[in-house]
Amino acid sequence: MTWTSSGQLLVFLGLLLAITKPLGCYMVRVFAGERTLLTRALAAVERAVYRLCAVKAEREQTWRTYTGCCLAFGLANFFLFYVLLRVQRFAPDLAFNTAVSFMSNTSWQAYAGETISAWTQMIGVTAQSFTSAAAGMAVAMAVIRGFARQGSARLGNFWVDVTRATLYVLLPLSLAAALVLCAMGVPQTLRGGAQAGTLEGARQTVALGPVASQEPIKLLSSDGGGFFNANSAHPFENPAPVVNLLEMLLVLAIPSAFTYTFGAGVGDRRQGWTLFAVMMLMFAFGSVIATVSEAHGNPVLHRLGLGGGNMEGKEVRFGTAGSALFSVVSTASSDGAVNSAHDSFTPLAGLVQLLNMKSGEVIFGGTGSGIFSMILMVLVAVFIAGLMVGRTPEYLGKRIAAKDIKMVMLALVVTAAANLLLSCAAFLIHFHEHGYWNPPGAPLANLGNAGPHGLSEILYANASAVGTNGSAFGGLNANTPWFNLTLGLEMLVGRFLVMVPTLALAGGLARKRRVPVTVGTMPTHGPMFALLLVGIIMIVTALTFFPALSLGPIAEHFLMQAGVVFR
Repeated sequence: MTWTSSGQLLVFLGLLLAITKPLGCYMVRVFAGERTLLTRALAAVERAVYRLCAVKAEREQTWRTYTGCCLAFGLANFFLFYVLLRVQRFAPDLAFNTAVSFMSNTSWQAYAGETISAWTQMIGVTAQSFTSAAAGMAVAMAVIRGFARQGSARLGNFWVDVTRATLYVLLPLSLAAALVLCAMGVPQTLRGGAQAGTLEGARQTVALGPVASQEPIKLLSSDGGGFFNANSAHPFENPAPVVNLLEMLLVLAIPSAFTYTFGAGVGDRRQGWTLFAVMMLMFAFGSVIATVSEAHGNPVLHRLGLGGGNMEGKEVRFGTAGSALFSVVSTASSDGAVNSAHDSFTPLAGLVQLLNMKSGEVIFGGTGSGIFSMILMVLVAVFIAGLMVGRTPEYLGKRIAAKDIKMVMLALVVTAAANLLLSCAAFLIHFHEHGYWNPPGAPLANLGNAGPHGLSEILYANASAVGTNGSAFGGLNANTPWFNLTLGLEMLVGRFLVMVPTLALAGGLARKRRVPVTVGTMPTHGPMFALLLVGIIMIVTALTFFPALSLGPIAEHFLMQAGVVFR
């Protein structure tokens, strides 16, 4: 790595560390209903929302009621957005895919962002970004209460948590960031476009809209759906390197802060900092690999006398380092915003992106979903450690029983199965029905590349859907009935078949009493447990996905080094 790329990574990680505690502490106070700097301005609005929606804020819910409210909230958002898209003349399968995408906090876009109206962008896309993120934050707080409480059947009130997440966290941060982006040149207008003249004397329409207001929430919410099809590579969404740095911080701000919120919420901040250290270590390791790989470029081109880094699919204003770091931020966070074409990255950088998503949203992860996904892996780690020493596994004073592990494994196994089975199904259907040729309707007819990279495109699309990420290898045309329906199904699996078992787990833990710490209790903070947790995450991910990855980006890397290319 060069001094520039190393400095950029260190500055970014330093800034992320600096905002983690203040924002995390603020969220603790918000969800506890304590007074904050914004209480005087927003308390009346909060009470008005409860009255309008007939919410009894003081009435807490069991995990079943909390889960039912979460599912009903998602269904209502899906239905409203689906109707809006059908009015916009979206095909039924594309409308289904898009509505599920934003409702599930995935923001997979199988259409060009500029093709829908500014009002649809605001009423549909932007509103869904707020609601889906708030729902994820609410579930995260329910899980934290599950560990913090004893002998209780209640996890809080879903509607209160969603309201507070939106009013006190998402809206203020989005407003402040939007003002900064406007000052940096990002447009904010309801005009549909502007006429401009080219150097050749022709006239062209430049798309405009409420970009500055949509950009912050797409990043803060882990939604990632850009106003423009080029997303954060577009100069109107991401005009300069300093804006690029700000956008990366917005992506990881809330997922990172939730580690501190978790530690403070369970009464042991060391637990939160341990999870933060694990996330930071895995993130930094992936960033170094991706940055170095992109800086080295393609050896096939080097043999032709074309040296330098891999600038294909990247903006000159960001270079290989800024693009590689943004790609790791995007895939580690399940955000899906991109400032470069991931399809053009070197195989090792693409492998990092795939591993980030296939590890299960644990490297910071999504807004709210990242922390409870990491907690699932923590419980796997303490369970395995308990088996090794012959003790009942414990975490934060709660004994982890067989029922709890079943809920954990349900969330992990179902998502992995959907990821692999539907990746495989595209190939099985193609070869069974069509032999080795590609008719227009076959899934593989929509691949832009042959060989291992074509497999990587399929693996990436399915990993992005199950991981609620939303980015893609652009060589795959996913706007077909097969991909719109199957990827939509995977988004539902990746969102709700993780949330529901997690809430069931939280409900069971809240009823348990804490057991006293003894000399035999395994500490779940500090470097030793952090390294154990990193090892467990890597082993589980490798055992699940290594065969597929070895045929995709790993094989592509060695073939590239040998000079083998595919037409």
